[in-house]
Amino acid sequence: MKIIVIGASGTIGKAVVEQLGARHDIVTAGRRSGQFNVTIEDPADVAALFDRTGPVDGVVVAAGDLHFGPLADMTPEQFRFGLDSKLMGQVHVALAAQRRLNDGGSITLTSGIVGHQPIRHGANASTVNRALEGFVLGAAIELPRALRINLVDPTVLTESLPQYGDYFHGFEPADARRVALAYSRSVEGAQTGQVYCVW
Repeated sequence: MKIIVIGASGTIGKAVVEQLGARHDIVTAGRRSGQFNVTIEDPADVAALFDRTGPVDGVVVAAGDLHFGPLADMTPEQFRFGLDSKLMGQVHVALAAQRRLNDGGSITLTSGIVGHQPIRHGANASTVNRALEGFVLGAAIELPRALRINLVDPTVLTESLPQYGDYFHGFEPADARRVALAYSRSVEGAQTGQVYCVW
């Protein structure tokens, strides 16, 4: 299969490329890296990505930014940051992909554990991650041509503990290579509308 991995230079993205690249043709994309550059917040740029890659069998999104900060100090602009980037960015990819994927192709999006297990300063992340879950569940029953869509919901990564560990005391981390298995299951499996939790 030919699979686009958006966010391929990130910690999860690299692990997904390694996992799927052993068996498939991987096209890497990112904001400033990869074979193709794409800004997922811009729907026209997302559409142009599919124009450049040609027909593909799957797309994985391991990209999108969030705002972390105290709720008491949060501004609407800060809250919208996660909505525009991680939520709508991934929705833009899914909406474009439904028209560009080969029959039977797959879409795999990424949320995160704080959608179910909230943390301090994570209200934006909790909102975005839960919304992505709702989008995947709703989209799965409408996609045409045997297309599939799933969501990977990882805990904090072992590799990310130096940066984010102070937010996740008491959480059991997971190695990126273990998380990448869930993306393999989504891309290479047969299920749709699934949330693959790696906690």
